Amino acid sequence: MKMQINEFAKLTGVSVRTLHYYDEIGLLKPAFADVQNGYRFYDEKSISRMQEILFYRELDFPLKAISEILSSPDYDKKKALAEQRKLLILKKERLERIIDALDGAEKGKIIMTAFDNNYEAARKQYEAEAKERFGNTDAYKEHTQKTANYTKDIWQSVNDGLTLVFAEFSECMKSGNSADSNEAQDLVKKLQNYITDNYYTCSKEILAGLGQMYVADERFKANIDKQGEGTAEFVSSAIEIFCK
Repeated sequence: MKMQINEFAKLTGVSVRTLHYYDEIGLLKPAFADVQNGYRFYDEKSISRMQEILFYRELDFPLKAISEILSSPDYDKKKALAEQRKLLILKKERLERIIDALDGAEKGKIIMTAFDNNYEAARKQYEAEAKERFGNTDAYKEHTQKTANYTKDIWQSVNDGLTLVFAEFSECMKSGNSADSNEAQDLVKKLQNYITDNYYTCSKEILAGLGQMYVADERFKANIDKQGEGTAEFVSSAIEIFCK
C-alpha cells in the first residue's frame, strides 16, 4: 500500500504542511519520493510511526522530545506503548472527575478534588525520564547545563522576555513591514541572540527549524498568535529569509 501525501494527511488528520515539517526534521520521513516529480509517498510503516507520534502528542510531548525518543537505538516500542496507556488512563480519569464536578456544580455542589492532577505529575515524570535516557543531543545537553540553576522566577522572567520579542514581531507586522524588511530581519537576529543567551546556542540551522516549528506545531502557533493573528506566520517567514 502506498499513499500520496494528501491521502496520508487526510487519513491521519495531520496537515500537509506539518508532514513536510516532520520530514525536514527527520521525525517522519516518507517511505519514498518520486525522483522525477518529488511526490512523497507513505506506507504501512509510515502509519505505524505516525500513530506513535500522535500518542506522544496526545500526552503533550514536544516534537523535539518525540524525535529523540523514537530515533534512539534503545527505543522499546512495546514498553513505550504500555507507559503511554497508563498515562492516558490517568488523563481519562481526570477528565471524568472534572465532568462529574461540572454536573455537581450545576446542582450547587463544589468538588475541588476533581482538579487533583495526578496525570500531569506522572506525565512530567515520564517525560523527564525519557529525556534523561534519550536526550543526548548537544543542544539538549547545553540547555540542561545552562538552565540547571534557573529558579521558578528566573524561568518566568526568561520566558516573559521571549514573549516580548514575539510582541515586537507583532508590532512590526502591524506597522506594515514585510518579513524581509530590515526591521523584521533585525528582530530575527534579536530572537536568535535571545535564545542563545538564555537557552542554548541557536545556530542558523536550529533557528530555521524553530521557524518551521512555530507554524507546524499548533501549540507554538497558538501561543505566538496571542500577540496578534498571523504573528507566527510572520516570524516564520522572517526566519526563513534570514537563514537563506
